[in-house]
Amino acid sequence: MIRGGVITDGENVYCRIATGWFNPGSNICERFLDNYIGKIRKIGLNSLKICTIRMRKNSSLLILCVIFLTACVIISGCTSQSTGSSSAQPQATSGISPSANGATLTVTDLMNRTVTVPASPQRIIGVGAGDVRMLVYLQSSDKIVGVDQMEKGPFNATALGMGLPSGRDNPYSIAHPELGEKPYIGTNRVDNPELIIAQKPDIIFATWRTGKDADALQEKTKVPVVALVSGDLGKNKPQFYQSLRTMGKILNKDERAESVITYMENTMNDLNSRTKDVPKNQSKKVYIGGVSFNGAHGLLSTEPSYPSLKMINGNNVASAAGTGGQIMIDKEQLLAWDPDVIFIDESSYALVANDLKDPVYKSLKAVKNNQVYGLMPYNWYANNYDTVLANAYYMGKILYPDQFSDISPEQKADDIYTMLNGKPAYSAMQQLFGGFKPLNLAAST
Repeated sequence: MIRGGVITDGENVYCRIATGWFNPGSNICERFLDNYIGKIRKIGLNSLKICTIRMRKNSSLLILCVIFLTACVIISGCTSQSTGSSSAQPQATSGISPSANGATLTVTDLMNRTVTVPASPQRIIGVGAGDVRMLVYLQSSDKIVGVDQMEKGPFNATALGMGLPSGRDNPYSIAHPELGEKPYIGTNRVDNPELIIAQKPDIIFATWRTGKDADALQEKTKVPVVALVSGDLGKNKPQFYQSLRTMGKILNKDERAESVITYMENTMNDLNSRTKDVPKNQSKKVYIGGVSFNGAHGLLSTEPSYPSLKMINGNNVASAAGTGGQIMIDKEQLLAWDPDVIFIDESSYALVANDLKDPVYKSLKAVKNNQVYGLMPYNWYANNYDTVLANAYYMGKILYPDQFSDISPEQKADDIYTMLNGKPAYSAMQQLFGGFKPLNLAAST
């Protein structure tokens, strides 16, 4: 059983699990939120506010306060959502808007669904984290006709104030600020068919959705839905590449998709070739703290397989602590590891600085020797692959100065951002988060 609390801003629902706030795209909140959202739909309510109250300073007990704002008549829009066909190959031809010449294309999406779509669609919507980023990479952002709340930006940054992505603090949204002005199509987790239909899309790309979710959205909108997987540049790289290729095939951007994939592979090969021969006994012990995951976290949030460090064959002290993504560790464990170098995800800097008020951390070798550095957040509304690569070059410059003597991390970051997003973004990211620099955490304590 997952314990915690949920809160809503009136549109989106967030949950608090243990030490951090998570948005609805988080796997860790999936069962927790579905439990509450399912109950709300069953009793026919379309608006609610749920607050959490922390009972005492060191207590994990959270009281859920449910205030029902508006009751609705129990009609189809308020009842439990139908999942549609559970078949792996649902019928996808009804309601398709053919292209100008009437041509269509049949593809198999990442949920193994066979979907018939218009050839070269001109009006596109992406639901879920990652679709808009991939559309930018494929130079197709001009065809986007609507975006979700997380892409809109200012509301999340100012109203929630929980250290969540704002939608305008990612490299692709910095390069394309016009995306934040696109029509609103709903939240990032709960699809709104009516708002989507209003934008008259030719096709919908969907991430963080099951095959049943895609079937249901397709049935309600009568628009073909292609399910993709945002993946990463690690163990889920094949799914990410397949998603790019599927999207590229549909958008007649096959060459661009292959160009993006080749660029990423060449970049990772360059990182590996610079560091693969460094003797393990000469590798400094590294800890990455404040790792963001659906929002900011404190110093004890880390990632055993932090991709940028893995790309340069770095010695991650947390590597044996898990095989998945972000995890929380104990204070005692960090003290026992006593890393030579600490990198901090700058989206979490305020939380990390507060953690470091604990004098026990002054004993850490990295803190005593001023070997603490800032990194830009990469897991910020799903995976920012460009920032993963940019961070790797900066980490390489710090850990292996001889091997990266020819690299300016700031310029390299802009080269990567320009190749993938069409424009440089490092300066804006630096203003938002701090950029590549040493962090004087001793001053924070």
